Amino acid sequence: MKNPSSTTPPLYDSIGAGYRDTRRPDPRLAALIGRALAGARTVVNVGAGTGSYEPADADVTAVDPSRVMLDQHPGATKVRAAAEHLPFADGRFDAAMAVMTVHHWPDLEGGLRELRRVSRRQVVFTWDPEHRPELWMISDYLPQIRELEHARFTPLSTVAETLGAHTVLPFPIPHDFTDGFQIAHWRRPERFLDPVVRRASSTFAQLPADVVEPAIARLRADLASGAWSRRYGHLLARDSVDYGYRLLIAGGEPPDPGDLA
Repeated sequence: MKNPSSTTPPLYDSIGAGYRDTRRPDPRLAALIGRALAGARTVVNVGAGTGSYEPADADVTAVDPSRVMLDQHPGATKVRAAAEHLPFADGRFDAAMAVMTVHHWPDLEGGLRELRRVSRRQVVFTWDPEHRPELWMISDYLPQIRELEHARFTPLSTVAETLGAHTVLPFPIPHDFTDGFQIAHWRRPERFLDPVVRRASSTFAQLPADVVEPAIARLRADLASGAWSRRYGHLLARDSVDYGYRLLIAGGEPPDPGDLA
């Protein structure tokens, strides 16, 4: 591991253990990100975590402020650093990628500016807090998530403008999405009953037990009584739902839409 940083993020140092067991890259999202990174020979993955969605055909440098996360990363080149202070020369990489991480950056504008400084193309996957509909878990069981998420996620329009994105692609979440972040289980409500699944979500990790446990008890009772099915059974016929997740691409020439389909 190169260039260790003294910055230690408590959240991912605490939930990072076992992260790879519940956060398995989804092949459909991986394919979309791969198409957005096509042709890049050198890539920096900022907020890399355990290395999800990194292109197999590129020389990847993984950057993360959490040693716990980097210790689970399989790559050869790992740098412990914050997004706002990337220890690389201008234009060092063909592309920079950041997947579900920009909402954790203390200085979003500074981090996005660094992505643009060190790379010629930028690919960012994030969520728009202004999108509707919202997940039923939030509206019916844990509205506290709404306050937490809106406090840390910046509206997509602001992220896109700051990044200088020329392409914004929606990514509806498939019903069998394999990457276990919060939205993954929109059609599998019983998964929220598993504390291991909840621990893999940074949102649940930040909520106190006296808030989460009564909500989960209500969900368990609604599943047993059929109340959840009466309200949301229509979701069981859906293959995917657009919950506001977007892939942003900036830098270089805008891709041909057909190349990303």
